[in-house]
Amino acid sequence: MRNITTIGLDIAKNVFQVHAEDANGNTVFNRKLRRVELAAFFGKLPPCTVAMEACGSANHWARTITARGHEVRLLPAQLVKAFIPRGKTDANDAIGISEAMKRKDIRFVPVKSAEQQGAAVVLRTRSLMVRQRVMAVNAVRSHLSEFGVIGPVGIANVGKLMAALDQLDESIIPPAARFALNEIREEITRLDDRIDRIDREIAAHAKRDEDIQRLLTIPAVGAITASTIKALVPDPAGFKSARHFAAWIGLTPKANSSGEKIRDGHISKMGNRELRSLLFLCSLSAIRVARRADTMLPWLKNLLKRRPVKVAAVALANKMARIVWALLTKGGTYNPALPDATHI
Repeated sequence: MRNITTIGLDIAKNVFQVHAEDANGNTVFNRKLRRVELAAFFGKLPPCTVAMEACGSANHWARTITARGHEVRLLPAQLVKAFIPRGKTDANDAIGISEAMKRKDIRFVPVKSAEQQGAAVVLRTRSLMVRQRVMAVNAVRSHLSEFGVIGPVGIANVGKLMAALDQLDESIIPPAARFALNEIREEITRLDDRIDRIDREIAAHAKRDEDIQRLLTIPAVGAITASTIKALVPDPAGFKSARHFAAWIGLTPKANSSGEKIRDGHISKMGNRELRSLLFLCSLSAIRVARRADTMLPWLKNLLKRRPVKVAAVALANKMARIVWALLTKGGTYNPALPDATHI
């Protein structure tokens, strides 16, 4: 046991696979452990390096194993896949994790604290309730359309649609349908109250966080976007540059080049989908406001003459991501008066 220097740990819900190696890369053992045995097992081991894939419960086990004196490294699952031997088994997965950890150019995922995970849970709970509200609103619209009742689109117009429902008699909306629609209306009201309560909690937390306050100085970036960035990017300094950060989010072109032929395709859509969507929506909002106030930057105005609005919004979201990285790593606030403020 004292010869162990590295461990590849394939985590699961109940049964874990542990692949241990010595300093020469020889396998010491490759065996299974039950969930209740894992913490005690690492408590008896001398300090070593433990690698696991960044997936569900990885942050919990990383904190638990680190507290027992070991160094934990989280690996992106898509990078581990290339090192797994032929045949998909838990034992081979643990071997692949051990092999991937040895690569000097491998990128590690920072371990999140319990507080950071808690902030992410709040944001994901809000996203869940927003999706449920959208489903309920769509259900109301589709059911009413079957009776020939059509209302204006948008979440703000749901009240008008339900007011129209109250004015229709039973010859148009039968009692059974009215009962079901009223149940959905009550669910929408409950979801509205819960989302408002979560929004107030997020806003209160944003006022106490210095990093979030710096991000709020970026045009069109609100408390939800800033809080999501802070929760999902625990270590922005882990990226070499602003471009690496934008590429991790998935806002840079996907390369498909060979030889001297360089082909850049659509954006790669890597990284966190929610974070990428929020920055894209912020960009659309910024473009809409700049058009009304006639304050659009020259480069963006020229781009909109050549490309569709959504393509320009992706380009602006890329710039926003770079500004976010600069503020989180270098400090300060966004200042559009600086000569290089739009080129960060």
